[in-house]
Amino acid sequence: MLKKIVALILSTSILHSSFMANADNITLPDIGTAAASTLSIGQEMEMGDYYMRMLRADAPIINDPVLNQYINDLGKKLVSKSESVQTPFHFYIIQSNVLNAFAFFGGNVVIHSKLILDTDTESQLASVMAHEIGHVTQRHLARAMEAQNRNSPYVWGATLGSILLTLADPEIGMAAMTSTMAGSAQSMISFTQSNEQEADRVGLRTLAKAGFDPFASSEFLQKLADQTRFSSKPPEILLTHPLPNSRLTDIRNRSMQYSKKNVNPSLNYYLAKARLAVLLSRYKDTGKLLVEDYKKINDPQSKIAIVYCGALTDYRGGNYQKAKQQLQPLLDNDPNNIWYIDLMTDIDLESNNISGAINRLQTALKKAPDSSALQLNLANAYVKNKNYQQAVSLLHRYTYDHNDDMNGWDLLITAYGGLRSRAQEMSARAELVALQGQFKQSIQLLQNAKNQIQGNQTMVSKIDARISQLQQLQKRYAAYKR
Repeated sequence: MLKKIVALILSTSILHSSFMANADNITLPDIGTAAASTLSIGQEMEMGDYYMRMLRADAPIINDPVLNQYINDLGKKLVSKSESVQTPFHFYIIQSNVLNAFAFFGGNVVIHSKLILDTDTESQLASVMAHEIGHVTQRHLARAMEAQNRNSPYVWGATLGSILLTLADPEIGMAAMTSTMAGSAQSMISFTQSNEQEADRVGLRTLAKAGFDPFASSEFLQKLADQTRFSSKPPEILLTHPLPNSRLTDIRNRSMQYSKKNVNPSLNYYLAKARLAVLLSRYKDTGKLLVEDYKKINDPQSKIAIVYCGALTDYRGGNYQKAKQQLQPLLDNDPNNIWYIDLMTDIDLESNNISGAINRLQTALKKAPDSSALQLNLANAYVKNKNYQQAVSLLHRYTYDHNDDMNGWDLLITAYGGLRSRAQEMSARAELVALQGQFKQSIQLLQNAKNQIQGNQTMVSKIDARISQLQQLQKRYAAYKR
């Protein structure tokens, strides 16, 4: 029963929504004042930062650079067509066999890996993401607080933190939730459900404006309904969010107010599904089932993805020569494709062709200097080649631009370790553990780093300033734990 409550409160996928009948007759709330007396945008972003640190510590977030770049590029495309955007957006993939997605304060959107794997088209995936974006832009969580008699953000926030943990790790989350849910659960459920139609309307408009097929939402729901019909056990999301025929009708009616768009999935979408299937070992026999699915599609994009899937499978099996033979023609035909460059880099590093990997990455970055995946690949290649100073120089810039990416800090720790720069290594590690909300450990690491550099007043001053910042965060965020 508690699991159902959790899903109803925060599981904001399109699967528990009802569309209004007329897509052009959209009346949105005055969100300029909604919830303003309870929670400011700044407070929302602070709470989002706190919860994201919690998830990094306990949730199985997939920190794959290429997948991260893909899901964030797709999300940014949707956000660029959204209305009332007041916060930055960040998109994450979490390893989960539950088909779902959720959003929370500060523009944080989490997509379950099963959702990506089970969608048939990129428009279906985008429809779920657009719905989540709608929840954020309409400030539904802040307005839920407003509806609950203006409870303190810290009191309400403790409940939300427990819910997020439950979505990420049921055992940890449920233990935390028992002391915070109390009598407020029912009012939270009722209010959140009343906002689903609004998120549907906003999300569908965003989906259409971004160039995706507005019929994708109803198609995906129909697929789930079919699974229920021919299965003894329906998808878990449908156990907590029933799908009556009337709801499918409502969604189809709203979609029909838009023009049908025949949007072919991007190659990136196919490659993302292939990479997830292999990395998560969802399919046995080297991705056999995924390959069979792609063969049924039988278009040029899916054929390419089959080859990529085979190359990635061979690489992970240690058959580097065979992996390279499969991948090389793809890379020759599309030399700027980051999926191919990333995999060929891994093959080269394992085959001791590090200089070849570095040259390829340097060339690719000249054409795509903002690619986070390419930057991390090059930094990793520098580290493997023991070019630690070059890695440090690149990672200083990267961690400045992407200070919430654990990959960057992890590589910087290794690079400083190679240089035997103990103080800088501990400082980088302090940032990594701070991203997981471990402020006490982070501050202790910085104190230890300071002890290593007595006499260097400039670095001592920088470390002292950072310690002070972390102590302030520690004090503010402690209120959410009570």
